[in-house]
Amino acid sequence: MRSIRRLLVLAAAAALAGCVASRPAPVEERGGGPPRAAPKPAAGAAGAAAAPVAVPPGSYVVKKGDTLYSIALEHGADYRDVAQWNKLEDPSKIQIGQVLRVSLPEQKLVEVGKPAVLGRVEARPLGEPAPAAKPAPAAPPPLAAAKTGAGAEFIWPVKGKVLAGFAEPRSKGIDIDGKLGTPVVAAAAGRVTYTGTGIPGLGKLVVIRHETGFITVYAHNRDIMVKEQQQVGRGQKIAELGSTDADRPKLHFQIRKGAAAVDPLRYLPAL
Repeated sequence: MRSIRRLLVLAAAAALAGCVASRPAPVEERGGGPPRAAPKPAAGAAGAAAAPVAVPPGSYVVKKGDTLYSIALEHGADYRDVAQWNKLEDPSKIQIGQVLRVSLPEQKLVEVGKPAVLGRVEARPLGEPAPAAKPAPAAPPPLAAAKTGAGAEFIWPVKGKVLAGFAEPRSKGIDIDGKLGTPVVAAAAGRVTYTGTGIPGLGKLVVIRHETGFITVYAHNRDIMVKEQQQVGRGQKIAELGSTDADRPKLHFQIRKGAAAVDPLRYLPAL
C-alpha cells in the first residue's frame, strides 16, 4: 500500500513538471509598461554620413598621390600662391581629403564714379561750386592674345622624333626622343615657376609661365640649369635631356592654357 502511494506521488509530480515546462516564461521588463521595440536609427543619418563633401568653387579635394606641385600645375597656378591662399607653411604637408583653394579668391570691385565716403566732409565757402570730378584713369590695354598659328609663339624645346603624342587624359603632352645631355631650351620667354621632382612620374622638372597665359612643362631632365623665379628668354638653355622617371632618354613636353593641357603640335612649327 505504501509503495502504491509513493508511485502516485511521483506520477503527480512528473505531470506538474511537464505543464510548467510547456508554458513559456514571460519576458520581464523592468520599469513597467509594455515591451519597447529597439530604437531605430535617425532618418537620413546614414545618408548624411555618406553624402559627399560640398566643394566650393575654386577649390579642390586632395586625393591619394597628389602633391601641392601637381595640384597647382593641374589648375594653372603657382604652388607658392596655392600655399599662401591656404596658409600652408610646408608645401609638402597636405592630407587626403583636405580642401584647398586653387584659384585667386574673388575680390570686390570698386564701382567707378562712386567715391568712397570716409566720414569726413570737405568744407567750402558758400556759393563755391564743387570741384569737377576727376576722370577715371584709363584701363590698361588688354593682354595680347596668344598666337596659335604653327610656329607663331613657341619653338621646339629639343628637336627629335615624337615618340608619343598628346592623348588626354592619359598623356597631357608629347614625348620627344633625344640623347642624354642634349640641351633643352625654353619654348618661349617667361618666368620659371617650378624646378624639382615634386610631381611623381615626371622626374626632374621645369615649369615656365608665359605672359600670354600659357604654361610650358619640361620633364625627365638630367640636369636643370635655371632657378625658380628666374626670367628666361626664348631659346635659352634651361636643362639637359635625361631619363629621370622614364624608361629611356626623352623630353616630355606640355603646353597648358591656364589649367587646360593642349596639344603641343598645334603650337609648334613643322620640323
